[in-house]
Amino acid sequence: MKNLIWILLCSLVVPAMATENLTIERIFDSPALEGSSPNSVKVSPDGQRVTFLQGKTTDYERYDLWEYNIATGKTQMLFNSDDLHSGPETLSDEEKARRERMRLSGSGIVNYFWSDDGKALLFPLAGDAYYFRLGDDKAQKILDTEAFETDIRFSPKANFISYVREQNLFIKDINTQVETQLTFDGKGPIKNAMAEFVAQEEMGRMTGYWWSPDESKIAFTQVDETPVDEITRSEIYADSIKMINQRYPSAGTPNVTVKLAVKDLASGDTQWVDLGKEQDIYLARVNWMKDSQTLTYQWQSRNQQALELRALDSKTAKQSVLLTESSNTWVNLNDDLHFLNDQKHFIWASEKSGYKHLYLYKTDGTLVRQLTKGDWVVDEIEAINEKQGLVYFTGRVDTPLEQHIYSVAIAGGDIKKISQRSGTHGPSFSDDASVYVDKFSTANTPWQVSLHQADGTHLAWLSENAIKAGHPLEALQKDWVEPTLDSFITENGTELYYRLYTPKKTQGKHPVIVYVYGGPHAQVVTNSWGGNRGLLMQYWASKGYVVFSVDNRGSNYRGKGFEDPLYKKMGSTEVDDQIAGVKFLRKLPYVDPERIGIYGHSYGGYMSLMSMFKAGEYFKAGVAGAPVTDWGLYDTHYTERYMGNPKEDEDAYIASSVFPYAKNLTGDLMIYHGMADDNVLFTNSTKLYKHLQDLAIPFESMDYPGKKHSIRGKQTGIHLFHTITNFFNRHFDMK
Repeated sequence: MKNLIWILLCSLVVPAMATENLTIERIFDSPALEGSSPNSVKVSPDGQRVTFLQGKTTDYERYDLWEYNIATGKTQMLFNSDDLHSGPETLSDEEKARRERMRLSGSGIVNYFWSDDGKALLFPLAGDAYYFRLGDDKAQKILDTEAFETDIRFSPKANFISYVREQNLFIKDINTQVETQLTFDGKGPIKNAMAEFVAQEEMGRMTGYWWSPDESKIAFTQVDETPVDEITRSEIYADSIKMINQRYPSAGTPNVTVKLAVKDLASGDTQWVDLGKEQDIYLARVNWMKDSQTLTYQWQSRNQQALELRALDSKTAKQSVLLTESSNTWVNLNDDLHFLNDQKHFIWASEKSGYKHLYLYKTDGTLVRQLTKGDWVVDEIEAINEKQGLVYFTGRVDTPLEQHIYSVAIAGGDIKKISQRSGTHGPSFSDDASVYVDKFSTANTPWQVSLHQADGTHLAWLSENAIKAGHPLEALQKDWVEPTLDSFITENGTELYYRLYTPKKTQGKHPVIVYVYGGPHAQVVTNSWGGNRGLLMQYWASKGYVVFSVDNRGSNYRGKGFEDPLYKKMGSTEVDDQIAGVKFLRKLPYVDPERIGIYGHSYGGYMSLMSMFKAGEYFKAGVAGAPVTDWGLYDTHYTERYMGNPKEDEDAYIASSVFPYAKNLTGDLMIYHGMADDNVLFTNSTKLYKHLQDLAIPFESMDYPGKKHSIRGKQTGIHLFHTITNFFNRHFDMK
């Protein structure tokens, strides 16, 4: 390990581009401007190699599987996706929706799994699955059926694979190739082992089944969508219109009925878990303890002000509540429950101090000690080394704009900062936490990937991705703008962080585009690479625009007290803080106060509308992408978390809707939306179209046939970026 040298993946080096001017077309062209950027980086469980997905130089959205051998320092492609499957991939509707919820784009090998012993790999491709045991000549197509399987995974000891097919749970013995169907009643509104819509989209729970560590049992959900309102919506494509009957739980309406069961694989018996008399609840998380006997689940009340960690003894069916979290507003979910191998303790993350921190508990729910504390937040637990008694986690001690790696002793004590470079660090540790791969970037540095010892010592580059001769960005550096990251104090004494791009030459008065998201528990102002949207901001700056973003109250990584002002007041507090941002901008000598526009997508689209309707004297033009216009049209779990139930908080919902304020529009407005959006339904925009038309208020629109909420696709992205840019150019008289 000590003799490892820095490695730059020669195979991933891309040729220099001839052009010296950034264009919207080049943002979406291959090779990617950000250079080599490995994705889904994982250290093998045995700590001998690092695997990752890498886009092709000819198509950065088609992924192959690569490996870096730690001992030899050599990099090679393991599997070329084109060799395994060529031509278009026909995804099931369920898989399309699942990938949309996971924000998973691209084609080829888009996901993969290691066996726990580090000897085998499993990866889905085109609805089937491939199994590869290290040392074999080629991968085995372990699933090859007409049906489309989803949520394909290894069992803990890699003796089986498991998957969902046609709403039922299956397992397959890898050695014997015998397939066993575990559930049989999945059809119509009944779905087994599948996460329901709000679990995927809003709870971050993408699965509906969980293996016990010893492979003897599988816990799984059964959801009944019958109570959920069925809406008929049209998915409008270029050459057809599909009428879709979708179960969509709008705020204030019934959710699915969810059940939890434990399947004993030896006996075939199914044990149904008693979730309590109250059925209108959320099943947020499910985890097994290390003993493979105790199943825990996180029970969340419908109003999301109470969260219980419950434990079930699968032998006796006896249950207990290990701990409870409560709030007068809402309780945020997280994935930081980790049971220790000593089978006596677990680590839990809580915001009860006002900031997210880590706590050590006994398995009976007795608090042992608080592990981290202070006016800063923990992001998440990254690894635990029980032999050395250390927890590795990411957090934001020094600034909320950067994610860093830290360690803390399970026995208690001060935290230790491991990552040193200013920027954003995303680590992936080996199972024994002896090494980690760091995916690092800054606002001006595209993603770099490197191998480190657990104490932070640099061992090797997997992708240095330095901007030098041969890098796609090198030819653009003469016009490159490094954004300013800073903060200002509002009139009410709140510190708000902002990001500011300025043209190379700031003489005269320049128009401004304010890029906004603004929604709760989110963040846009970070010292990290901005992807294609960051490149768009560079493009705007090169054309003479000032580009500005500010994280208003409600944003993440500032503590719960910074989020809470949005409770039952969405569209109010955020707008006030965006106005404060404009007031700050107006003090800059190179800003034209009469040419300040705003642009955002999703919640940002909603914010663009509310800013244009409520603060037209500050925002002269706006672009709203896929906006929520009436929170009564959006889903239960997200909306009610922040707004309460519309049956009880009708006034708050009326005040948060864009419709009472639309009559005040005086500036120039464009709205765009995907016409097959199943998240923020297209109805949100068509309802506003009709309302503005009834008011005889002119506006512009651009709708995208067949596109869902993220409006994916290279050519579509080019069209969208041009559409937004041309809109501001016209209305701000930019040539």
